[in-house]
Amino acid sequence: MSTRDAPSRTAQIRALALLDPLAACAPLAALLRDLFGLEPENLRINLDPYSLNSLNGFFETPDGAFFFKFHQEDGEEGMTGEYYRADILSRAGLPVDQPVHVSTLPGEQILVYRRREEPRFSDVLRALDLADDAAVRASAVAAESALSQRLTATYLATLHPITPEEAGAEPIHRLFHERLVDRPGNDQPPRYPGGRLKDFYIGRSFAFPGVDLSWEDLATRRFRVNGRTYARTLAELFDAAAARLLPVLLADAGGVVAHGDAHNANVWFTPTREGPRLTFFDPAFAGANVPSLLAEVKATFHNVFAHPFWLYDPALATQWFSAAARLEPGLLVVDTDWALSPVRTQLLEVKAREVWRPMLIALKGRALLPEDWREVVRLGLFLCPTLVMNLRAGARSHTPVSSLIGLSVAVMTGSEPRDGEDMVTRFLDSIDPDQ
Repeated sequence: MSTRDAPSRTAQIRALALLDPLAACAPLAALLRDLFGLEPENLRINLDPYSLNSLNGFFETPDGAFFFKFHQEDGEEGMTGEYYRADILSRAGLPVDQPVHVSTLPGEQILVYRRREEPRFSDVLRALDLADDAAVRASAVAAESALSQRLTATYLATLHPITPEEAGAEPIHRLFHERLVDRPGNDQPPRYPGGRLKDFYIGRSFAFPGVDLSWEDLATRRFRVNGRTYARTLAELFDAAAARLLPVLLADAGGVVAHGDAHNANVWFTPTREGPRLTFFDPAFAGANVPSLLAEVKATFHNVFAHPFWLYDPALATQWFSAAARLEPGLLVVDTDWALSPVRTQLLEVKAREVWRPMLIALKGRALLPEDWREVVRLGLFLCPTLVMNLRAGARSHTPVSSLIGLSVAVMTGSEPRDGEDMVTRFLDSIDPDQ
């Protein structure tokens, strides 16, 4: 039987919460009772736009107020590797909130923390996307820079050669290659195309402003976005990702201790007298042998290119931005006024300067930088939006406008333009150790 046929308790709870959060409280309370002996009161599930594949909320017991969160992947019951290894990050010197209760049982993975009142970094940044404030932006960028320097120190201190087996055992691949394939079980090899790629897109129809077309048509067209044509189609990018991001192949760039999924909804923003301090939580995919070229991919995409608004708040993106499409021979021609906000532009500059470039220089110095490192980074960035949620209009929360923006951004991150440069080529040039 396929591992995708038997939903876990967390999968059932998350599915019910999407339909009826109040109804999901009873099985959630039972899970907390069974796992930790807790009797939760005033249990509340958050309707959180950042929880694309997770669930979080609050409850109380006689011991105080608590915050819970769990991440849930399709078919996770049959996957290898361990979730929630916060101790790895703490031992490496990274700032990480320690849970008071942890379950790593397959299909019942959940963390419980003491409740905190400070905002998440994602909330601070969203406010800046809505209304820029130069002083607040400078404070946020300084906090990002301080965290980035600690990250780089950890990456450089923990960088080491890894075997293909060690690379393949890391749970971070559930965010990338595992979402491309089906696992039929009985020791059979994974099937491509499968997973979310098959569920979300193959055989489906797409509605954009000005154009309706099938996946079979869309997948073989090149995108021309604001006059710039991109070299590879959606189908070519997914095929390339399935081949190059095969977990065992990513051992070629060594491994590091990393959070792996440090989007800013997994980061606390704590004001202090010395300035705001950032602290990780929910280390669902943390590891000691995280392939180095994947370590910062999720944070880079989800904290920069997923904003403003289009991924996490499609309705608002549709109010703020325009996008339209038309067909030309072999092309999907897109015109849009979407662009990064000032704070996202500065965060990308920090990531490039403080994390990516020093790490790539270190990889090159230790003969661990593959010649196709740009390809690996691009393909990782491409899979972030396309497989984190269904980008088709009407499938979940996306509109025709946000769907078109999202797929255009995905292609822009995944594919080189045929000529000229864009924000992604400038980013990659800025981190190239040979430039």
